Amino acid sequence: MNLNKLVGRTPLIEISDRLWAKLETYNPSGSVKDRMITWIVSEAVEDRKITKSSILCDATSGNTGIALSMVAASLGLPCFIFMPKNMSEERKQMMRVFGATVIDAPDDDFERAIQMRDEFISSNAHAWSPMQFSNPLNVTCHEKTTGPEVLNGALLVGNKMEAFVHGAGTGGTIEGVRRYLKKHSRDTKVLMVKPSESPHGVQGIADGKDFLAKPEDMDGILEVQTEAAIDRAKRLAKENGLLVGISSGANVLAAEKWIEENDPEGIVITMLCDRGERYMSIYGS
Repeated sequence: MNLNKLVGRTPLIEISDRLWAKLETYNPSGSVKDRMITWIVSEAVEDRKITKSSILCDATSGNTGIALSMVAASLGLPCFIFMPKNMSEERKQMMRVFGATVIDAPDDDFERAIQMRDEFISSNAHAWSPMQFSNPLNVTCHEKTTGPEVLNGALLVGNKMEAFVHGAGTGGTIEGVRRYLKKHSRDTKVLMVKPSESPHGVQGIADGKDFLAKPEDMDGILEVQTEAAIDRAKRLAKENGLLVGISSGANVLAAEKWIEENDPEGIVITMLCDRGERYMSIYGS
């Protein structure tokens, strides 16, 4: 796919003297999920698991659905997305612009969205899904691409990377990066961001269930509140000129708290996962 050439190799930008972030908004559909979707779909096309008669589908909080809708459009294939009804309307609109059909599950009910996807696959012989919540290629993608980019970015900055901080939706990103860092930068701590409430409003971070990344495998858990994450995301726009999503606010806030409490000599790297335009109805003025 031609889209593959546009995915990854995103810039590492300075938030403060000890905090840097991968700007994943540079991916073609505007989020880190482009990495995983283009990787998995490319392998499926090569293995002929996806054909001209395939129907692409998955359950998502939004960004995987946008990425899958984009890729489906590039392949000329239909796409069906299952997601909780209360996820941001802007992301649903983006999927529809790419030609996808969006089907609502009950508010905050990802388990039901996954069940609806599975029922759709069972009733459609041509349905194919990346199965983002359970597919090991989700982890492999980030171990092979994102992990090296993160470590190489730290080396280019010229500072020791003390920690990598990231929230877990499917867990593919943080687990893939963790596996790479534990092989090539063992002293770097890998810290998982989790909202302190349940249910919570940090769209893109899983609520109450761990999929591909296990908290016990991490070097620590950093908790943030939804409203504080939203506020930090909005301040990134006003103070840094970075219009990013709620999970990006959560990542930056958690990283800043860890830096304040631990006073590391080196730098911390996190991810700015997606663009903020898809959350305007939540951000308000």
